[in-house]
Amino acid sequence: MKKKIYFDHNATTPVKNSVMNEMMGALKLCGNASSIHSLGRDVRKLIEQSRDKVAKLIKTSPEQVIFTSGGTEANNLVIDGINRDFCLISAIEHDSVLQTNKMHEKISVDEGGVVELGALEKLLQEKNSANIVSVMLANNETGVIQPIKEIVRLSDPFDTFIHTDAIQACGKINLDWSDLGVDAMSLSAHKIGGPQGVGALILNKSFDLDRGSFGGGQERGYRPGTENVSGIVGFGFAAEIAADLDRNEGVELLRNELERKIMNVTPNAIIHGKQSPRLPNTSCISMPGVLAETQIMKFDLAGIMVSAGSACSSGKVHNSHVLQSMGVKESISSTAIRVSLGYDNTLEEVEYFVKQWKRIFDFVGVEKIRAVA
Repeated sequence: MKKKIYFDHNATTPVKNSVMNEMMGALKLCGNASSIHSLGRDVRKLIEQSRDKVAKLIKTSPEQVIFTSGGTEANNLVIDGINRDFCLISAIEHDSVLQTNKMHEKISVDEGGVVELGALEKLLQEKNSANIVSVMLANNETGVIQPIKEIVRLSDPFDTFIHTDAIQACGKINLDWSDLGVDAMSLSAHKIGGPQGVGALILNKSFDLDRGSFGGGQERGYRPGTENVSGIVGFGFAAEIAADLDRNEGVELLRNELERKIMNVTPNAIIHGKQSPRLPNTSCISMPGVLAETQIMKFDLAGIMVSAGSACSSGKVHNSHVLQSMGVKESISSTAIRVSLGYDNTLEEVEYFVKQWKRIFDFVGVEKIRAVA
């Protein structure tokens, strides 16, 4: 198989051709959306149409959609901007939540990677004040889906502001703003077939944020400056396409077949979070005796793109804080890679991946296991 196989869709997705075409059309327009002349109004119309499309994807009103430069900015904006002193965050959050300036305490997760609701309830009772609770809807490494509605139910009596990072979940599972009951949600275009460099914060209109930037009134004053029109248009069009969730059934069948074949050729491999509800495209797998860094290099040489952990860490391969929080030993977490599939992947590619997996394990893993024994 000569072509490169892309199994890293949780890092970023290929931009769809139809999205590129829409973006090219936007780039051909000359006008600032803040200008009141006809060209400015034409550009403003494109932005508002895109806002409406993003809103429809998660079933909310367009007035609550604030465009940002991506998911990281959306997370930073809401956590640091909301007027609350303390934050309760899950131990498996993305670094863009974990490393914000807000004082925080971590909510533990169980061995399946699911937030422990008892631990959250205890922390809420101890704090007994209006705080922030931030829990991602689905984890970027394991794909494990969190019980957000239950988290909202537990948090409501404490006048808690609830945020969810839905960046990985968007386009893979149904998102319903009202049904989830959160106060804020982060999204990113490049996880759903849109361009990099644009995202959104969905913010309940009854809340206000501290402004960290100044100079204009764009995006309700939370993100002043001339808008990234082509990126926003691409985001909107990708959101329109992503609303078709039926496509995920085929992806999930592929993912399940990949895991079945992996366990057939290496029965002592470990699929992290398998016992929990997961995104349909994601598999976090440990290959016994073979470091993740070695696997990534060897798969790359075979033309297969996979990753270990989050892709937002300057290209570094390091042990996963997510797996550590799940109680996974370092000797096992250091051998875990993430395989994340997309709509264009095929059974032939899965079979080739499994073939290369077995080749790497037979060449490296078996010898290391023998040496330890």
